[in-house]
Order: sequence, then structure tokens, then C-alpha cells
Amino acid sequence: MGLTVEGLTVRYGSLAAVSDVDLAVADGSVVALLGPSGCGKSTLLRAVAGLEPPAAGRVCWDGADLAGVPVHRREFGLVFQDGQLFPHRDVAGNVAFGLGMRGVPRASARERVAELLDLVGLAGYEARRSTELSGGEQQRVALARALAPRPRLLLLDEPLSALDRALREQLALDLARVLTGTTALVVTHDHDEAFTLADHVAVMRAGRIVQTGPPTKVWREPADEETARFLGCGAFVPATVHNGVATCELGAVELPWAPPGEAVLGLRPTALRPAVTGVKGDVVQRVHRRDHVRLRVRLEDGHEVDAVAGVLDVADTVTLALDPDGVALISRRERPSGRGRPSSR
Repeated sequence: MGLTVEGLTVRYGSLAAVSDVDLAVADGSVVALLGPSGCGKSTLLRAVAGLEPPAAGRVCWDGADLAGVPVHRREFGLVFQDGQLFPHRDVAGNVAFGLGMRGVPRASARERVAELLDLVGLAGYEARRSTELSGGEQQRVALARALAPRPRLLLLDEPLSALDRALREQLALDLARVLTGTTALVVTHDHDEAFTLADHVAVMRAGRIVQTGPPTKVWREPADEETARFLGCGAFVPATVHNGVATCELGAVELPWAPPGEAVLGLRPTALRPAVTGVKGDVVQRVHRRDHVRLRVRLEDGHEVDAVAGVLDVADTVTLALDPDGVALISRRERPSGRGRPSSR
């Protein structure tokens, strides 16, 4: 069965940091709690770990209520943002800490330490001092330490957020490999990390979970406009979907997964790209981002949209068409500001 959270509420005085949350993490699956800073996701993880007392609701494992079960008896592994390694221990000593607490024989512990260091890409690092490691290496050791006692649930609280972007991307791929088959709950504010690591994503906002589902579903069909904005959509246009094609004032785009009827399209910066046919406009701004060049384009009707292109410059004229990879379908109950025009408030 795994982890189930039922109606969980956590309060700090009169403030409800977590409000009536239901969540499930099935055996062998990885769930990402995704949301902006301050939304309550770390508080929820700490309540699951037993570090925060709930004001209401239950945290259960295989159907058994964990109320009153202390942190060290829940058999959960914890990995925090800064790793929290023991500076006076070498790498082997850090990884073996939980094994020693459980009375694992030294020979078996050495084998387990070597196995895990190989798994996280640090084979041969046993004698290194933890203070001599890079930030990425420290997080790998922290992960190995958490995995060593074979926890039934691994809890990771922003495990990569203290690292630079390039290292985070590489470690996210490595972590996804390491977590295969592990039951885990990962807290992150980065949707790239969430979609790389998780089988399911739970989007959290203002103490509540507003959407859960597989990464592809959440990315393509955000629950509402605010969720879509958090996931990168900067403009919204009404559209009609027919036979898997969405048509709006910016053109038509194939969305074979989209149900027919009236809809609202959320447009990410990659939703519009140069094409032979489409809507015309003039480039008014060019901004270099980490992995692409973003353009601000003023359309013939005076409205401005974002697009992605590397060879165009300010004052160039461009024809843009919709790219399905940058388009999301928002709930039909949502309507964009300035209906009938791209909205980017």
C-alpha cells in the first residue's frame, strides 16, 4: 500500500501551513510535491516524517496510523537541502551511521557502504573527509546515507536546490536512476526536477494540493490558470478543439490528447516559433536565456507575445506558428483576461 495522508492539517498558531491534504505514495513509486516557496510542501513532508505534529488528519503506512510513532521508528530516510553530513566522520562513517544504529555487523556494513557509493557514483570515496567534498558530492553521500538502512520511504526536501543549475540537472538525472524502484516523496519548487524524478506530481499552493497526476498530464493540462503560470505559461488565449486540433487567433496546433470543445490555451515562451505561415510581427526585444534566445514580438494587431528563435534580431519581421510542445490546455472553467487577445498579466 505505502504512504497515505488523510485530511492532514498543520498549524503554527492561527496560521494553517497545511490544510486538509490528502496524498498517497504507492510502494515503489516516486511522488513530487511541487510548488512555490512558502506553499507548505516542506511542512507537509516534515509532518509525514514525524517532525511536525498535525492539528488534524492522519499519516498512515500500509493503513496503520503513525500517530505517536517517533521519527526514528518510522523507518523513513531523510535527505535535506544541505545534506547535513557529520563533519567529524569520513564518507564511509557518514553512510554507515544508520547501519550502526541498527546493529548491522561491520563486515555487512562495509559491503553496504561500498554498494551505495558505487550506486551514487562515488566508489572509492570511503576514506574522504566529508568537508573535502563538493556540494554535489555531499548530496550524493547524504542520499547514500539515507538509503543505507533500506528505508521503507525516502523523504527528500529540496535535495538539489543549493547546487548550481548545471549540476542540479546532472544530479537530477542521476537521482532519477538511483530512485528507480524506491518509494519516495520529493519536495521541490522546480518543475524540471519534479518531472525528471517523479512518477506522479502533486502541485501544492497555499497549503493545499490543487492537482495530482502523471507529469505529462500535469504539464499538458494544468488545473487552473495560476497553476499554468507556475508551470511557465505567460499568456492565455481562448480556443476551440476539434478532432485533436486547437484553433485560436494565433493559428491552429495539433493536440491529439485534447478533448473537443471550447478551451483556453496556456502559452509558454516556446509555444511560438518562426514558421513559413502563421501570424506576422516585429521583434521588439531579444533576451539571451541559459539555453535559448527569447524574443518579444509585437503582432500586427499591436499585441505582444514571446517566441523562441536564435537568428532574429530587434526590428526583424517574423512569422510565428504554434508549437504543441509549448502549449497547455487550461480547464474550460478558466477564462483569460482580455478574452479574444493573448493575455499575460
